[in-house]
Amino acid sequence: MSTVSIPISTQTSFVRQSSFAQDIWRRFRRNRLAVVGLGIVIILCVVAALADYVAPYNPIEVNLDIQFEPPSMQHLFGTDLYGRDLLSRVIYGARISLLIGFIPSAISMIIGAVLGVLSAFYGGWVDTLIMRIADVVLAFPSIILAMVVTYTLGASLFTLFIALSVVGWAGAARVVRAQALAIKETDFVTASKSIGASNRRIMFNHIIPNCIAPILVLFTLNIPDAIMAEAGLSFLGVGAQPPTPSWGLMTNEAQQYVFNAPWASIMPGLAILLTTLGFNFVGDGLRDAIDPYLKSKI
Repeated sequence: MSTVSIPISTQTSFVRQSSFAQDIWRRFRRNRLAVVGLGIVIILCVVAALADYVAPYNPIEVNLDIQFEPPSMQHLFGTDLYGRDLLSRVIYGARISLLIGFIPSAISMIIGAVLGVLSAFYGGWVDTLIMRIADVVLAFPSIILAMVVTYTLGASLFTLFIALSVVGWAGAARVVRAQALAIKETDFVTASKSIGASNRRIMFNHIIPNCIAPILVLFTLNIPDAIMAEAGLSFLGVGAQPPTPSWGLMTNEAQQYVFNAPWASIMPGLAILLTTLGFNFVGDGLRDAIDPYLKSKI
């Protein structure tokens, strides 16, 4: 029986090449702080999702008989001014913080990405108009601009969603615009234009997908900013309203009793600190893993 030999040059290589996502994950997990941050975020998400089963008490149940009870076996974080269990309120507050962190950040990233791509792709008066509006938004401190929106529309969680979405898009638009300007001049975009691809197809099929990496990093870094903004606005009384278990609102309610019952403000403050650190560690880790100029340093 005759055998057929296959030239080496035509043999199929079965060596598995790591995908882009696998490469990012490999670099990401080498960053210990990023892994710690990811662990914090995962625990926070699980606790928020299972709050109905994890929280030992009703977070809005008032019991004046145990007002400002210090931490104990019955109430691990103690109780507040109205005798409400602080651990339960911190657990339910994680839901508020995650919603405020994820949804407005996602909305602002989408708005910023679309406007940034439009600005880079069309240029001219479109670019000038979008960038000047972004400059105006960036000229004001974000929390001040959010306060203006909440004062105008009324203090509520829904208003917070609108306010934080409005103030967060400008930075994303500038970053995406810079990325899109570089992608716009690449050969594959030029080739798409030469075969008659529509502007919409080029933007949504070629430019935006290649801007996902910086958008993802911005998204993870914007989440702690949104959480801090919600805490600050709730602390000032223009965010979540009582009896909502918001970390910022809990800190505001306990500020007058910080010397008599320090745990009432320390516990939600620590929750804010750990959450913002967790998301910042994840964002920094993603940035270092994705940035090609930092690959040799990780």
